[in-house]
Amino acid sequence: MAVIGNLRHRPVRRLTQLYVGLVLYGVSMALMIRSELGLNPWDVFHQGLSRQTGISVGTASILVGAVVLLLWIPLRQRPGLGTVSNVVVIGLAVDATVALLPEDLPLLARICMLVTGIVANGVATGLYLGADLGPGPRDGLMTGLVARRPTSSVRLVRTGIEVTVLALGWLLGGTAGIGTVAYALAIGPLAQLFTPLFTVPPRSTPDTPVVTLAELR
Repeated sequence: MAVIGNLRHRPVRRLTQLYVGLVLYGVSMALMIRSELGLNPWDVFHQGLSRQTGISVGTASILVGAVVLLLWIPLRQRPGLGTVSNVVVIGLAVDATVALLPEDLPLLARICMLVTGIVANGVATGLYLGADLGPGPRDGLMTGLVARRPTSSVRLVRTGIEVTVLALGWLLGGTAGIGTVAYALAIGPLAQLFTPLFTVPPRSTPDTPVVTLAELR
């Protein structure tokens, strides 16, 4: 199994793909924030913290990501370059984009921003996961908890985590709405569509030949 963060194989493409994906992820978050129609569960929590503390949503995202990363220690999860970059880059990108986007737009424009944000989030997820440089801190928390309790399903653990942060974020004043539901319904199929498109093929060896998608059809 390849070491997480190993850059000996196609480093330029993988690094470029990683950081384009993370910046796009932050942009997609900002589009959903400015739509004011609802955010994904973690961003409801980030926005709630922002409203209660006065810090920016991006800063809240960075702080929460850092705390979640600390939770990896007892779970014995190993971060990669993509994991650490995820914590910092997305937060900076969302704050920069929110500052550039207008507020108080008509409903039709806000719906367009919401749809664009959700699709862009799916593309961004495919880009940074496909680079194979480490999962995001929140994904690692989920897989780490599943590894500690093999009888638990990934879907059940993920749902439990996201319902918890959504409820906390809503209580703190984060925006949950139709956008939250739309994101929950769309992000799985979008990630499933885009991740294979952007996955960097592994280095072929005499013992492990590469199987192309065409051969699997």
